[in-house]
Amino acid sequence: MVHRPSWFEDGSVFVSFAPTVGINKDGEDLFVVNPETGIRTGVLDDQVLADVNTLLDEGKTTSTSRWVPQEALQPGLLAVPVYFDDRSQERFDDLLQEPQFAGFESATLGELIDDGRVIGRPGHGSPSADLRTGTVPYIKVSDLRAGQVNINPTNRVTEVVAKKFWRGKESGLAAYDILTPIRTSKNIGDFAVLMPGQERLVLTKEVLVLHAAEDAEFDNFYLLWAMSLRTVRRQWDRIVFMQTNREDVGARFRQIRIPIAPSREQADEVSKPFRDYYLGMQELRQKFLDHLSESDRYHIFLSSAEAVAEEIEEELDDLPD
Repeated sequence: MVHRPSWFEDGSVFVSFAPTVGINKDGEDLFVVNPETGIRTGVLDDQVLADVNTLLDEGKTTSTSRWVPQEALQPGLLAVPVYFDDRSQERFDDLLQEPQFAGFESATLGELIDDGRVIGRPGHGSPSADLRTGTVPYIKVSDLRAGQVNINPTNRVTEVVAKKFWRGKESGLAAYDILTPIRTSKNIGDFAVLMPGQERLVLTKEVLVLHAAEDAEFDNFYLLWAMSLRTVRRQWDRIVFMQTNREDVGARFRQIRIPIAPSREQADEVSKPFRDYYLGMQELRQKFLDHLSESDRYHIFLSSAEAVAEEIEEELDDLPD
């Protein structure tokens, strides 16, 4: 006879997705910190052990543990407990039950891409450092911050290199595309907006670009609104895995669920603040860019349009002795 513990469940696996196991990233003891004094206590911060003890002592799960059907443990997922943290899914379902979401349905990004309502594509590629001498901005994941695509004038490639990575004469990008890192970044799931004038740039391959199709019942600003909902943003936490010590989502971004408004009118209404903000900001940007274009005295990069090669040495040579 094989001993069968009282807590055992046939066909299921107990998974704890608690965030701490009593050791820090350096392999040293991780202690609980007193929030009032900011001083470490002598108690190990091991929430995984607490989940296991709760199961052994009480036969119960906690908010950071659950039973998973054995057939759900596909290859590659068994060793990633956070994938089975379904709290973000539950909170998303709760959101759709709120009165202001009456009539809304939901769809995954994968479903929206497959049925043509959303166009999804990766970045162009990652030119090596020795190719970064030119006029076309090269955007890395670190350049996507606070809802903006920030052009770094020290990271640019030539037109020839850009067209090689574009696989054509144009980048394929459009104004108000929304972009997020999908690898090597703590900002995975945080979206930035590509502003008009920034279309001719090279995006690192570690970026996901989303664009609402012309015949979709929503536009890019609605898509950004949906992606910015806290219950949607939290879903990204469960699909970010570590690969070669770097964060990565692979194709799992297709599992992200967003609300779908019952009509275009309602979609435009809920996303109006996002639309007003970015369109208003573009109006100010354009006035500023118009002013910059009136003189060659400035060195400011807000778009890819004004990224012309500077003749620094000639300017220095022209200085009086």
